[in-house]
Amino acid sequence: MKRTLLLLGVVFTCMSFINWHYNMDEAKATAKKEHKHILLNFSGSDWCGPCIRLHKEILSSESFQKCADAKLVLINADFPRLKKNQLSKAQQKINDALADQYNSKGSFPLTLLLNENGKIIKQWEGLPNGTPEEFVEDVQFAIDQNK
Repeated sequence: MKRTLLLLGVVFTCMSFINWHYNMDEAKATAKKEHKHILLNFSGSDWCGPCIRLHKEILSSESFQKCADAKLVLINADFPRLKKNQLSKAQQKINDALADQYNSKGSFPLTLLLNENGKIIKQWEGLPNGTPEEFVEDVQFAIDQNK
């Protein structure tokens, strides 16, 4: 019985994994190949309360995961502050370039929906209001308006 429960836990954990990219060029290539939109999220994973809530409550939800699997290529531009969470210099440079291009005000969290070429379609500054399902509906509506 314990093995069965453990196995089920592993299966559900694997099923709930979302594939985040960390490089815009790779994300654009994937988006073009798979005909998907790009969702770019700027976060402070170890210091920004709304960022942490966004990932925990919305971006890790089952409804968002289903939407992401079908329609989105995800990029996370993280800006941690704690020394133990520091990114490599190369990743910091990539994230800084993304921030220069898409987040010049330095807003956290900032979530952008982009077309496959990187053009902004919609943005959410701060923690979106509503349920994960309402966020997914908002994303879907923006995608539908951009066809």
